[in-house]
Amino acid sequence: MGNCVSLEMSSDGNGMHIDEANLEALQKAIQELNERRDDLLKRVIIEEDKGFQRLGQVQEWFSKVEVVEPQVNDLLESRSKQTKRLCLCGYCSLHFISGCSYGRKVLKKLNEVKGLLTNGVFEVLTERSFKPKGEKKHIQSPIGLTERLEMVYCQLQLYSRRTFGLYGMGGIGKTTLLASINNFFIETVNDFEVVIWVVVSNDLQYLSIQDQILRRLSLDKDWEQDTEEERAKEIHNILKGRKFMLLLDDLGSKVDLAKVGVPPITYQNGSVILFTTRSKEVCEDMDAVSIEVKRLSIAESWELFQKQLGDNTLNSHPDIPALARVVAGKCNGLPLALIVIGKTMAQKKTVQEWSHAITALNLPSEEFLLSNEGGVLPLLMVSYDSLESEKLKSCFLYCSLFPEDYEIEKHELIEYWLCEGFIDGDRDKDGANKEGLDIINLLVSSHLLMNGGVTTKVKMHGVVREMALWIATDFGKQKEILCVKSGVWLQQIPEDIISSKVVRRMSFMNNQIAEISCSLECPDLSTLLLQNNKLVDISGEFFRFMPAVVVLDLSENKRLIGLPEEISNLGSLQYLNLSHTGIKSLPVGLKALRKLIYLNVDYTYKLRSIVGIVMSLQNLQVFKFYNSGVCINARLLEELQVLEHLKLLKATVDDAVSLERIQGVDRLASSIQSLCLRKMSAAVVVLNTVALRGLQRLVIRNCKILEIKIDWESKERKEVIPITSSPSFENLSSILISDLEGPRDLTWLAFAQNLVYLHVMRSSSIEEIINKEKGISIRSAHRHFVAPFRKLEYLTVTDMAELKIICGYPRAPRKLTEFIVRNCPKLPQSLRDNGESSGWIGGE
Repeated sequence: MGNCVSLEMSSDGNGMHIDEANLEALQKAIQELNERRDDLLKRVIIEEDKGFQRLGQVQEWFSKVEVVEPQVNDLLESRSKQTKRLCLCGYCSLHFISGCSYGRKVLKKLNEVKGLLTNGVFEVLTERSFKPKGEKKHIQSPIGLTERLEMVYCQLQLYSRRTFGLYGMGGIGKTTLLASINNFFIETVNDFEVVIWVVVSNDLQYLSIQDQILRRLSLDKDWEQDTEEERAKEIHNILKGRKFMLLLDDLGSKVDLAKVGVPPITYQNGSVILFTTRSKEVCEDMDAVSIEVKRLSIAESWELFQKQLGDNTLNSHPDIPALARVVAGKCNGLPLALIVIGKTMAQKKTVQEWSHAITALNLPSEEFLLSNEGGVLPLLMVSYDSLESEKLKSCFLYCSLFPEDYEIEKHELIEYWLCEGFIDGDRDKDGANKEGLDIINLLVSSHLLMNGGVTTKVKMHGVVREMALWIATDFGKQKEILCVKSGVWLQQIPEDIISSKVVRRMSFMNNQIAEISCSLECPDLSTLLLQNNKLVDISGEFFRFMPAVVVLDLSENKRLIGLPEEISNLGSLQYLNLSHTGIKSLPVGLKALRKLIYLNVDYTYKLRSIVGIVMSLQNLQVFKFYNSGVCINARLLEELQVLEHLKLLKATVDDAVSLERIQGVDRLASSIQSLCLRKMSAAVVVLNTVALRGLQRLVIRNCKILEIKIDWESKERKEVIPITSSPSFENLSSILISDLEGPRDLTWLAFAQNLVYLHVMRSSSIEEIINKEKGISIRSAHRHFVAPFRKLEYLTVTDMAELKIICGYPRAPRKLTEFIVRNCPKLPQSLRDNGESSGWIGGE
């Protein structure tokens, strides 16, 4: 930054001059400050998208930088004028006095910028908006739970020992029971300060256990670089003074809790540990009170089975109720079998189909009888066999590549299936594949997949996953064709896999692999999942001998900054995911991947340009660069227009001209699902509901826009939508607005009639979200419009200094389930305290 910080004036016979060192130091300092600001902002945005909120001191620092930057720029711009004045005038000149004043301003700003640089070092940038006691679990079937819960609660009261093991065979309902206990202690008033849920992997990875505990205890701290011992110490320090409940699901062997960092559990400190296991011996090894989870009674089994079937199936033929009781009996009181088989049989409405199912249940597969779970797997096999086509079976088995209890994004799963050739590649106008969605819905309805915590995700029951892995390897006879080492904390790719000639799919996701220098000689490999590792470097040798790979997922490797040119060897590649990586540029070798139909570089903040590469990928159907360093400009827009097969686009735009241009290209604009407007400065920005008819998510970040207007005139057809038609965004369900300067209201949101999620934060000029008079004017013009926010479910407004009114309409949205208000001093007290809808209108 330069060592000279004083203003020096000297006489050389020709007048006075200002020390150039100060000006140069100021220029360097403001450049460094801007870079620091940009780096911190990228980190903050990533964490905010995960549900965190930036700290007040961090936001205050950003605000100060925003104020000082234009002031410094003004000083630097007037540099030549001041220098010229001093050169032309003498000591007593008014210009000399002006020059002295200018010099003092330079010195003052230099010190101010240096102070911001000194203070702009933050170990922690964000924090959770709130930290609940625990995370509520979704319970599939409550039948029989009441009696089981009462039995467990009695045991908790009776024993002075505070460690309890729930044991029983796979599929008997241990996890459901543990989830019920979790929910009970979260939702009821009790002395526990925190309830911690941990899924234990089959090969007992202590780092994984510690990782899950730390995520619950210290969400705003980065512990990934800590050793196992350092993590254990941190966990111990946090828990030793707290009354906690630790729930460990699916222990296969003894866990050394001291090694994890869990302090000793005593009757005096009141903490409790509960775990599930298939082995009573594990309970003994853990010195735990053993509680057997027993099968459902005949009556409970029949009740659960009936619930899955439904009345339509039971009443479809007079003989079916009796046959259904036989099938229910064959499930041996196992809830998982009753649910899965019940869901399958709900589609069977002839006596012949039911008789066939009974025969199948009487003749379990030999291979399953030899497996460890011979009791439940042959029962589940009936549901697998009932899948009507090899296509359905292939899609189902593919889901076993993901870790235990892992929630899979539906749209990503469908993209994998498309590239593997399991389903046809036809897409709807919005880029979705209806066949893929239908298959997911069918697998969920059959309970072979389960809905995740959010509607966009699905997951697989642990026992069902075991069955899928068993079947996928030809009942264990060809284990080498599938390599699934996901979520087991691998440091490197295992040696025995490197030269496997027959392996078809590999999953190394959710591990700790940092470097890949080996060469995989796998001519039949089609899927390679490496997401969420610690990858820093991948050698070119790695890609030399994988000619059949169609799916390559490298997402969530934040330290990965580049790919080798040898990626061009993957001539069959159709799917490439580089989202959430540190990638700085795309290799030229990517141009050779002519079969690529899916490219994802979302959240790649260091990626600056993809010009020259995209136009070579002429089969591209899905292209995502949302919230990345790449923004649409004139050159990129030209290249995008070459992609004739493009159906789905997620994009970032940073200037109003480019936004207007892309909305003028109907084929491209209509394919945009997610749009991020970032650092845009304009008096007016126009959003066209016809052009952006596929838009589902809109983000406006760090923009200076005086007014946002909505237009519904077709840019290509030169026509206006009839007044009887809807001019609104039909698919727009999620909007996030942060750090927006300029507008006093956001009444244009009335055109998002199907909005479900709305988050508005740190936008100091906004006084109203919906202005009543403007809202009435819009409804008068479009009489079929309902009042704003009729479908809104989640609303967050934070750090809005001038906000007085949420909405000028008297009633809060009927569907509103979460309403968070923070740091909005001019809103009514009822809103600020509790987010109560009684203060919905706001104002005086």
